[in-house]
Amino acid sequence: MGSLEIMTLVAFLMASSLVLLVYTFVGGRRNRLDVRIDDLTGQGTSTIDDDAMVHFARTALPRMGTPLMPSNEEERTRLQTRLMQAGLYSRQAMVVFLGVKLLLIIAPVLLAGAISAVGLLPFSYVMLAGIALSMAGMIGPSFWLDRRKATRQRSLRRSLPDALDVLVICLEGGLSLPEALRYVSGELKTAHALLASELKIVQREVQLGQTAGEALRLLGERADLEEIRTLSSVIVQASRFGASLAKSLRVHGDMLRLKRQQHAEEMAQKAATKVLFPTILFIFPAMFIVVLGPALIHILDLLAHVAI
Repeated sequence: MGSLEIMTLVAFLMASSLVLLVYTFVGGRRNRLDVRIDDLTGQGTSTIDDDAMVHFARTALPRMGTPLMPSNEEERTRLQTRLMQAGLYSRQAMVVFLGVKLLLIIAPVLLAGAISAVGLLPFSYVMLAGIALSMAGMIGPSFWLDRRKATRQRSLRRSLPDALDVLVICLEGGLSLPEALRYVSGELKTAHALLASELKIVQREVQLGQTAGEALRLLGERADLEEIRTLSSVIVQASRFGASLAKSLRVHGDMLRLKRQQHAEEMAQKAATKVLFPTILFIFPAMFIVVLGPALIHILDLLAHVAI
């Protein structure tokens, strides 16, 4: 077996083991609603392994992430802001995130050492693959965090115009803004669960004494979304100058819906360009082989006869 085949086999084994490890700790976690329904119907399926997994995530991962806590207050605040913008509001979100990151860095090296100690593969190839996967584990969680933030922003951006429509109807029906927010958060929990949960947080902040505009501004900071910041500004300006809040929100909702339509058209225009690269890389070579393959074989046969 050549060196290239050995390195490919090692990389495949290491990647498969790492994916299985991550799925074991992160995947397989059931929805809280499913667990609650099973408990109410008497069909609970919690096992000792699930309890051990939850215990490990709550105890071992925070202890592993504590040494990686940034000593600089500015870096710690920046990381906390990134976690909050990704929707991770738990107090232990930072230490758990750092613990998972440390686990993804250490696990490939330990696995590589175990494979080389058993003697299944050469030490140099195994350690090279382990170091490569450790580097991927070092930068992978940051990419995952950015992707989660982008997905969260996309969901909020799509659901915000619908929420404003329901909010305008409630305001025109005579409800106050806090009551309208409470009603909207209850009505949207099926269609737009993420925005509904965030509006519940906004409603609780209003109940604690903050204004609706200030609570929505904090939501805009948590989501890092300009549309929500603009919404909070509209509510603050309407309250300050005595303008009709329902009319202001209707105009703002129409503007957000127009922006959503323009964004969809932009993505549709980009689709043709994005499809071009897979077509050139994967479809055209196969077509060239099918079309020019027989002619090339015939030309090679002719050249062979001429050489003879």
